[in-house]
Amino acid sequence: MPKIAFLSSSTPEAQATKGTLESLYPSVSPTQADVLIALGGDGFMLETMHDTLETQKPIYGIHCGTLGFLMNKFEPTSLLERLEKAKPSTLYPLEMTVETTQGKTTKALAFNEVSLLRETRQAAKIQITIDTIVRLQELVCDGVLVATPAGSTAYNLSAHGPIIPIGAGMLALTPISAFRPRRWKGALIPEESQITFIVNEPKKRPVSAVADFTEVRDVTTVSISQCKNKHVTLLFDHDHNLDERILQEQFLE
Repeated sequence: MPKIAFLSSSTPEAQATKGTLESLYPSVSPTQADVLIALGGDGFMLETMHDTLETQKPIYGIHCGTLGFLMNKFEPTSLLERLEKAKPSTLYPLEMTVETTQGKTTKALAFNEVSLLRETRQAAKIQITIDTIVRLQELVCDGVLVATPAGSTAYNLSAHGPIIPIGAGMLALTPISAFRPRRWKGALIPEESQITFIVNEPKKRPVSAVADFTEVRDVTTVSISQCKNKHVTLLFDHDHNLDERILQEQFLE
């Protein structure tokens, strides 16, 4: 039997679920565990992925929150059997490198997406370069984002970006409320691409950059690439794994 550690969000539902599971299964501290059980919603799962990234321990999520796309159903009496049959999915983050108007450089990781967002009433003006080639001289917009396959069903989908199957080897480049060019709906680009956003008129039209939970304001340049030397492994019930969930999401009305 694997050594299990239970991690939960602060919500009453998640705390109650943790108490129930700890009464049914022996548990250890996260440092001693073979498998981490995250109890909460997608937000808590994302926090757990970042907090435990260096440990390389697989994470099995149980839904006790608002959204549960990355979580499994709560069935207290069959946890060990489900862990034994669970299908792993390996997720690689995006690495964001940001330069600001003050000359500061910041790095951050994102498992869902990196978003650029206007800070004021004025639209942002952003140049888009992919692998040193300028693909769009100026996008006038509320913002733009780059999403991973796992993140393609989150903010990217709300911005009318494409859903990307796990293992497709692609990233979604999606505008947010594009004003010009009006008909540009975004692009699918190879995951090994180096994407660079340059903010035009950064003083007059300030822009912030967000990588999952990390926000940097007043940016001038944002470079994004996939980080292949870091990853997390999520465990999903074999009959409703992440590949199946993303496929199914494309047929929802």
